[in-house]
Amino acid sequence: MIVDVHSHAWLDQKHFNDDFRRQASRARAGREVDLTVRYEDYRRSAPDDAVAIVFGGKARLSGVWVEDRFIADYVAQDPGRLIGFMSLDPTVPGWEDELKQGHQELGLRGIKLLPMYAGFSPDDPKLDSLWEYAQQHGLPVLLHTGTTFVAQAPIEYTLPRLLDRVAIRHPQTKIILAHLSHPYEGECVAVIRKHPNLFADISALFYRPFQLYHSLMLVQEYGIWGKLLFGTDYPFSTVNDTIEGLRKLNDMTAGTAMPRLDEKQIENLIHRDALSLLGLKRLA
Repeated sequence: MIVDVHSHAWLDQKHFNDDFRRQASRARAGREVDLTVRYEDYRRSAPDDAVAIVFGGKARLSGVWVEDRFIADYVAQDPGRLIGFMSLDPTVPGWEDELKQGHQELGLRGIKLLPMYAGFSPDDPKLDSLWEYAQQHGLPVLLHTGTTFVAQAPIEYTLPRLLDRVAIRHPQTKIILAHLSHPYEGECVAVIRKHPNLFADISALFYRPFQLYHSLMLVQEYGIWGKLLFGTDYPFSTVNDTIEGLRKLNDMTAGTAMPRLDEKQIENLIHRDALSLLGLKRLA
């Protein structure tokens, strides 16, 4: 089984404003990204046994707003292979009610946060009730960390060190740092190594292969392959393309003295049972 811990669902014209769509053209250098999401397309671009965690996003500052009910309806298409996470924007009043509604009424099983897109620091003590609720109810929290293409999004709110502070105060909460926090991979590795319940996903990184090679070599040298989770960032990339990209990383070392990534560990990453690590169960 393959567990994709990082996939999206949204309607381009409904859930983004014009400014976000314009800036999203910078997401992948040399390639225009189609923000359209169709579940049938996802399934065609993934092995049959792939299971996906799916979420939208809420960030008023950046012009993104995907209602949690939309995600619940999306997951209902294939509840045996989809796990829905709610999204929260703590800068907008009423987020506490949305947290309880997403969990208790809609049955969503985790939380997605966009700190820099929304303009808040995840270690703000005002958010302790969010982290405590997540810990109490076993809701994993996935946060975008690292770079962004949105000009008005403060990049300081996406640094891995902020999650170090959160994990010290809320050590039992399962937290995923998305995208290995690139270009702050070194800081990400240092943070996830020290906290048992912190992980990082490798979504949307394979198309920067030289950077990813160096990042995974750092992971290898620190001995923390087991803290990495497979993810795609669909529709920005797909399961099959991500797997192919990971398996090709060592090709750039051919004919050189550069060290090779452990290919067994790459396969373990692709097939890691992230659901068990995050305390989630696949529905029958």
